[in-house]
This record gives sequence, structure tokens and C-alpha cells, in this order.
Amino acid sequence: MKSKNLLFTVLILLTVIGLSACGSSANPDGCLGNASTAIVDLNCQQVKIAVENAYLPFNYISVETNEAGGWDYEAWDEICSRLHCEPVFIESAWDGMIQAVSNNQYDVGADGVTNTVERQQEVDFSIGYVQINQKLLVLKDEMRFSSIEEFASNPDLVMGTQVSTTNYETAVKYLSEDRIKAFDTFPFAVQALIAGDVDAVIIDEIVGMGYQGTNAETLQLIGPSISSDELGFIFPKGSSLVDPVNQALEEMANDGTLAELNQKFFGPEFQITYDDIQ
Repeated sequence: MKSKNLLFTVLILLTVIGLSACGSSANPDGCLGNASTAIVDLNCQQVKIAVENAYLPFNYISVETNEAGGWDYEAWDEICSRLHCEPVFIESAWDGMIQAVSNNQYDVGADGVTNTVERQQEVDFSIGYVQINQKLLVLKDEMRFSSIEEFASNPDLVMGTQVSTTNYETAVKYLSEDRIKAFDTFPFAVQALIAGDVDAVIIDEIVGMGYQGTNAETLQLIGPSISSDELGFIFPKGSSLVDPVNQALEEMANDGTLAELNQKFFGPEFQITYDDIQ
């Protein structure tokens, strides 16, 4: 899943079109929920949430409507409705997001962050909200390999992935670095696969499904799961938000809201592809 390497930390801060202090475009009144029913009353505190806005199905900007959407947006609308707070989404480049959260530039980092021991040294994590599998994305007619082990056994094959991600970290467990091409973003890695510059892309399954949907005649996900990762929100060390957010996520899990949200965005009914977003 998404990762950060200190050697590549470059922070880019952009203001999201249409996302002002009122949070998401769906919340023009800003603060959500009310004090009387809040699990923990945050008293309309603004919560600055870092999102990439280019990572399906977690966050995106629609080409058709120019509006933001995705799992992160709806999850935080729900969280703030239970905590009486105001979600303020801020677009941020992935490479550098974890460091920026660690430095208190944001209250929360969304964007599907994998919980790892290394990252726990820099930031605090919420409880997990979903398990994600890493798989191989390949061309439709691929016959040379059917698993990461078979891929690794052929020295002529080259793997594509995104720099500073746990997908890259998984790749280096199986391959020497000279057999890995790491791109700034996954769209570049997928285009390299289609062009024949790499032989496979190691990617999170739900993200790969988005590319597969865009290129149904060209791409496919193959093989068993390479790893299973737990995703969580990240916070500056010692953040007072961790416990309230965990309470909200636990309540959402217990009453079925989290399962419904995950089914909506991670299930087969989610039809938005990378052709549909900016």
C-alpha cells in the first residue's frame, strides 16, 4: 500500500478546487453532527485531512462534475457526524504526506496508508478499517508466469510499481532493485506495462481493479495474494484525535456502516475508473 521514503520526501501542498473550510462539497454548513449525540464532542473542531485526490477508490476529483469523492470523503463525513467536527480536505502529494502529518502540517493523513512497524515510529495509526491484498497486474495475454515466485525466477522480467510504497517494499523482497522500475505514480507504471516497458506491476488489488476496469481488454490481475495489509488513518504522534476516531470507527463497524461503505467503494459495484477522474 502507500508508503513514504525519507530520501524522496518532497511536499506539495495544493488547495482542492471546491473544498474550502466547510469540508467537502457535500457539507456546505461545515460542522457535522451535534453535541447531544456525539460519541465524543469535538465542538466543531476543524480536522485537516490530507488526501491525494488521485487514488481510486479512496479519493478523486470527477472530470464530469469537478467534485471530490471517494471512500475517504464519505468515511470522514460519517466520522465527523459522530464526533461533531468539521472535515477539511486538503490535497497533498503522496510522496511526503507521512512526513507532513508527522510534522503537524495536517491533523490526519488518509489515502489508504498501510500500517507498518516502520511508520509507527513516525506517526500514530487508527485502528484498521480494511484489509488489502497486493497482486500482480499484467497484460491480458500473459503466459510466462502466474505468480510472483515464477516472475522472480525469470531474470529477464522487470517489475513496475510506484516509488515510496509498500508495493515497492514487497517487490524488493523478491527481486533485485535493478529488476524494478519505480514510477512517481501508478498511472505511469500501468502505462509502462501497456507499452511493454515492464512485464508486470505489483499493486493493491482494489487499485488494480480500477485500472483493469479502464482497460478491460488489455489488463488482468493474476496469481494469489502476495501480501495482506491493514489500512488505517495516520496522525501526528500523541494526537488527541486518535481515540475519538477509533471510537467512531468501532461504532461504524458495530452498526454495519463501515461494511456498507467498504462494499460501496471496494466492491464490484464501484464503476468509476481512472478515465473518469482528473
